Amino acid sequence: MSEGVTRQDSPPAAAAAVPSQSFSQTLRRFLSARELGPLILLLIQVAIFAVNDPGFYSPLNISNMLAFVPELGIIALGMTLLLTAGEFDLSVGSVFAFCQVVMFILFHDGIMSLELAFVVVLLLAALNGFIIGVLVTKVHISSFLVTLGMMLIVRGTVLYITGGVSRATFGEIETPLTGILVGIFEVGDFKFYNSLLWFLSLAAVLHFILTQTPFGNWIMATGGNAQAARARGVDTDRAKIILFMLTSVLAGFAGIISALRLSTAYPVAGDGYELEVIAMTVIGGTLLLGGRGTIIGTLIGTLLLRTMRNGIIFVGIPGLAYDIFIGLIIIFMMIIHQFLERRARMGER
Repeated sequence: MSEGVTRQDSPPAAAAAVPSQSFSQTLRRFLSARELGPLILLLIQVAIFAVNDPGFYSPLNISNMLAFVPELGIIALGMTLLLTAGEFDLSVGSVFAFCQVVMFILFHDGIMSLELAFVVVLLLAALNGFIIGVLVTKVHISSFLVTLGMMLIVRGTVLYITGGVSRATFGEIETPLTGILVGIFEVGDFKFYNSLLWFLSLAAVLHFILTQTPFGNWIMATGGNAQAARARGVDTDRAKIILFMLTSVLAGFAGIISALRLSTAYPVAGDGYELEVIAMTVIGGTLLLGGRGTIIGTLIGTLLLRTMRNGIIFVGIPGLAYDIFIGLIIIFMMIIHQFLERRARMGER
């Protein structure tokens, strides 16, 4: 009798152990996620700034802070995919300025409408990415050297055609394009630009592509082991060319949004953005050497750095010290990522 009772009780006990084991595995994956570290740091940072000065939470400050987030964030999205594939692009800051300045010239000199100029400059940005991609994949020059050269060429072109100064402003231009890209909408006391919606929409699309599509697998395989990926039939050269073009187009798109929001086209706009964008992606959890990338982490990394830039002013630290904090955060997050990576490997054993 006792043995029969024991046998009847064991199946429910085994069934109870399955959810428990599943929960522990889920918890382990959560704690080893590369996005967890920057998320915790972001929450701590926000709490410190808010406690130090309640004005940090004001609708005006949050609205102003989020107005600039999409412009760097959109570039960071493209850079995330490119870094995941094992490459990077140092010309994004120059393309950022090039597209807004050339669109300004084409429109204000009466050559074409603003909408047509918008399309033309994005095609030029795509051409820039295509040239870089071909030189990297077909001529086998490192992306560091190619994009460094293109950065200087594109920036030099912008400075030459403008004389190094902002020629004029867009003024109060009311066109469908400006409304679509940088129109303002309100949520209670908060005011946001449509560019924030563009940023979040692009992030959702690219996250889906990276995690749920064959092309996303191509990207990760290309960055993880390009030789093995090619042996399995992955066209790594094509994938990299597409990503260079996408990154360049997104940089140009971000530059146009910035110019329309500020009503001014600056030839020196985007200077230094390439390194800040790479910092956002790496802090968010994307591997610098390729093979693993996270769009969600890039969102967090973007918010982390933009919140820091805004918050240090509230605590009385000069804005010129911003780069110091970026460097400290990069080193700190690399230590965290390495720790989590080792924990994950030990868990797999």
